[in-house]
Amino acid sequence: MTKILVVDDEANVQRLLQYTLKQAGYTVTIAGDGQEALRLWAAESPALILLDVSLPKLDGYAVAERIRADEGGRAHVPIIMLTAEKEVEQKVRGLRAGADDYLVKPFHQAELLARMRSLLARFSATEGSLSKPPLGRMIAFYGAKGGVGATTVAINTAIALHQDHDRKVVLVDGVLQFGDHRVFLDLGPDRKSITDAVQAPTVDVDLMKSILVKHDSGIDLLLAPASPEEGDLIREDRLTEVLALLRSMYDFVIIDVEKRLGDLTLSVLDHADEIHIVMTADLSCLKNVRLALEALDRIGYDRNRLRLVLNRSNAFTGISVGAAENALKREFETKIINEYRTAITAQNSGKPFSYARPDVALAKEISGLARRIEATSAAPTKPGTAVARR
Repeated sequence: MTKILVVDDEANVQRLLQYTLKQAGYTVTIAGDGQEALRLWAAESPALILLDVSLPKLDGYAVAERIRADEGGRAHVPIIMLTAEKEVEQKVRGLRAGADDYLVKPFHQAELLARMRSLLARFSATEGSLSKPPLGRMIAFYGAKGGVGATTVAINTAIALHQDHDRKVVLVDGVLQFGDHRVFLDLGPDRKSITDAVQAPTVDVDLMKSILVKHDSGIDLLLAPASPEEGDLIREDRLTEVLALLRSMYDFVIIDVEKRLGDLTLSVLDHADEIHIVMTADLSCLKNVRLALEALDRIGYDRNRLRLVLNRSNAFTGISVGAAENALKREFETKIINEYRTAITAQNSGKPFSYARPDVALAKEISGLARRIEATSAAPTKPGTAVARR
């Protein structure tokens, strides 16, 4: 049985977690302080650690730092930090200490179990599977403003990852009030959506499979609500729970996110392994990207996880690619050509070009983006630490 080390000095919390985890089929070891946690980690070799921040003798940050230092880049035990602090600074500190995820007390047991399963799945690779990318890699596409093509890029990248690299991919429409995936993929309003997942008392694999929509290209879809008012029903904790479960089910979770940097969007970006900011080379878009980068810097996001995607790179806007890069003080990782007729035909027909016309130039450029994502995912990086707001 999978062994979990619970590190918490409160007896009530120990009992609750022990009961919850044993009911879920785990073996549980309890530590009441930081020094005991280090001893049990070394002696018991747990598969995962639930680590409280406030501990006697040695706090959770110090415990996480010691474990990561002693691992020395070899075996990696996933750590979920448990904290009563909601402040961004505390979450940033936990992530930098070596935590893979965090939960703010009080939390729902279903969310805890979903996050645990996601981490355990991604860190349980056998020697024979090390050449493949870790399971559950989440790639977010963020549009600097409306109309830059972020949804088109997200949809076609998801299809390319599946068709070109034989990966199991789910595409999530995270624009919860006015998502366009139903239109771009020619789906009616009667399909189930993320609302059906978050309104359920608990979400599990069977429920999720009944909600997901299978596209002809082979990818699965989690659609945004059919009406704007339903989008307001989705809370950050439930969205996080759903995404955590999807990461345990798929090789890649591709999510098209809302442009407003509110709590829901930031929560998604928190858990993304890569954030692709899609933009065009016009003045208002450059301004938005600069402000977004500055905002993400202020709250501790790691710029190495950010990717700039210049869409319609050869379109005349009066601003050259070089000038745009100079203005942002960084290069574009991806440049996608302007092929308006292909893009608009695909959008209006509901047939993504990466599926319906994979040989056109635009589809080949998206395939290049998917290839870079695949290559990055295969590199020996630590999943689940994409950003430092946690």
